[in-house]
Amino acid sequence: MTEGTRWSPGMSYGPILRPTDLYLLNAKLEIHPILTHSFDAFHLDFNLATGETIGFNANERDRQLLFTAKNESATLPRVTEVIIISRSSPWCTIVHNEDGVSLADVCGDIWREYTESGLTEIEFSTLSAVDQERIKRMALVRESGGYTSAFAGMWGTSCAIPADRCKRIDWLRGKVYFDGLEHDDEFAKSRLGFAAPNVLKMTLSV
Repeated sequence: MTEGTRWSPGMSYGPILRPTDLYLLNAKLEIHPILTHSFDAFHLDFNLATGETIGFNANERDRQLLFTAKNESATLPRVTEVIIISRSSPWCTIVHNEDGVSLADVCGDIWREYTESGLTEIEFSTLSAVDQERIKRMALVRESGGYTSAFAGMWGTSCAIPADRCKRIDWLRGKVYFDGLEHDDEFAKSRLGFAAPNVLKMTLSV
């Protein structure tokens, strides 16, 4: 789908590097253009709340496209591990595949990280009372299956949902659409204390 077979899975286009190899070689990673939203023929529409991954052509936005490139490599050179951080949340998602991290691995692991992991008591306690209430409301929205049913009749009242039912996806407060990956060494150093070629920043939008 993208630039011939350069991103195709398999060993034909270079080795798969482990983190140690990557650091020793000081290799620069190229991110797949679908993950940077720079490939006009397929703009990835990835919803972290539902896990849905579809796309559209930049010139034909009214027609949905299947994610047929999902098994292509997420980076070149291919790597066994990618670390994803975001300004929208305090967590890092570690995507691992001994056969080389693919586009499907990236989307699938991000989705599972945010929808299956609950908020800890310590994480919840770092928030202001207002933000705690907002996240509880987002959890109620999620559990109710939609905004209409969740919000009906509850404005002006306290949200009774307990904190231990809140998920990481609720922390995002609606910013659930994937808006691309990029290198950002300064942000990586501020968040993790180090920068590396396989540490990527994820941007999210409403």
